[in-house]
Amino acid sequence: MTSPKTLLSIAVLLLALTACAHYEARPVELSALAKSQATRTLDTNTVMAMRSRIAPETRPEVEQDRLWLLAAILSHNPKVASAKATIATAEVQAKAERHIASPTLTLTGEYANDPATKSPWLIGGAVDLPLDMRGRRSARLRSADLAVLIARYDFAEVVWAERMAARRALIDHFIAERRIATDLEMLSLRDRQLAAAGRRLKSGAASNVELEQVRIAREAAARDLAQAQGQSVQSSVAIASILGLPANAIDQNHWIWADFEAAPAPDGVDQGARIAAVTGRADVLKALADYDRADAAYRGEIAKQVPALTLSPGYTWERGLVKLPLSVGLSLPPLDLNHHAIVAAKQAREEAGKKLEVVVAAANGAIDAALAERDHAWEALRALREHDLPVAQAAARRADDRLRLGGIDRVIWADAQGALLDARGRELDALARLHVAEAALEDALREPLEGPETGMTVSALEAMK
Repeated sequence: MTSPKTLLSIAVLLLALTACAHYEARPVELSALAKSQATRTLDTNTVMAMRSRIAPETRPEVEQDRLWLLAAILSHNPKVASAKATIATAEVQAKAERHIASPTLTLTGEYANDPATKSPWLIGGAVDLPLDMRGRRSARLRSADLAVLIARYDFAEVVWAERMAARRALIDHFIAERRIATDLEMLSLRDRQLAAAGRRLKSGAASNVELEQVRIAREAAARDLAQAQGQSVQSSVAIASILGLPANAIDQNHWIWADFEAAPAPDGVDQGARIAAVTGRADVLKALADYDRADAAYRGEIAKQVPALTLSPGYTWERGLVKLPLSVGLSLPPLDLNHHAIVAAKQAREEAGKKLEVVVAAANGAIDAALAERDHAWEALRALREHDLPVAQAAARRADDRLRLGGIDRVIWADAQGALLDARGRELDALARLHVAEAALEDALREPLEGPETGMTVSALEAMK
């Protein structure tokens, strides 16, 4: 008959086995993964839920503005999802570091053919319990916590980088749409001019050289139109790619950017705002966390100068006699008292400090460069709108009047209208430059400066830094 103690032991063993984790196979089928990526669709409900989460005070209407695009990035972008997974992994690893060190069980047995003893057998066991104490444990836990913090800063940098890539693609989209309209008008104008020049050639009022010049201008207008159309397609593909979607998964005709052509006088950045921007950048904070992790590693190497303790309680049945031994083990430091490892860890901390200075200097330099370019771009656009464009508009109106009075023919009139369209093209170039400069300034400050994204909550902004 089985004894109660035996049954209890079997029950404990079975309980321990059921508590163990079991491996779950999860193979990846690349062809299926590629197919699913190629057929992904946009989940509008998920996007709107994310939009309400990051900016609850904004209007809930479905509008494809920049805030909507950011919400789509947060909910659909594969890089953002990967960065989230990295945070989760770091958090789990940090929790694992807080568990006590694994004990070591040592079983012994001995047989002695000694007739003077009651039994020839010695049976025993001991459990080695490492004492995870003092600087070793605190340095390890500090490093694990900093790994979580660094993962979060990496996530913020990924979100911001993808947001800036989408913002620049959206700039290309709006500029391209305006270029297409201007270039279509220019191409129509050149077609009429070419027809007029052909009639003049037949009447003997123009030469083949003049006709060829008009034809060259017409071909240039066609190339400009094709380039603008290509830019529009590329910007649409870029936005869809940022969201991890095929190009046809997004309606590119409903993007909204209020006041896209507005160019208010630029504001400066005072010293307090500059310091706040630099110290709040995720890349700067990550460099600081790297320094702190190097400091934790330095402390850990210092702690290794002290021997590590291990308690080893045991049980021995020696030929009929029960013994309960207790041992204390010392893991001694290296013969150099860990000096070389300490020096290396200290140097690594110095290196991390220098890298932090580099990142801070780069952040300050980016702000200075972005401010200078933004001011120059705004001045260039202002000059075009206040001088070049009005002059071209006035010349085009005079050409209209003279054409009605019969003072000029359509070839000369088309040149004046073409000059106006050229001025509008230069205005679009200046507007694009200003938007790119403003995007660079936002990138340097790591903060939206205008538009619907300024309605985001402080927590949402902090998550992106």
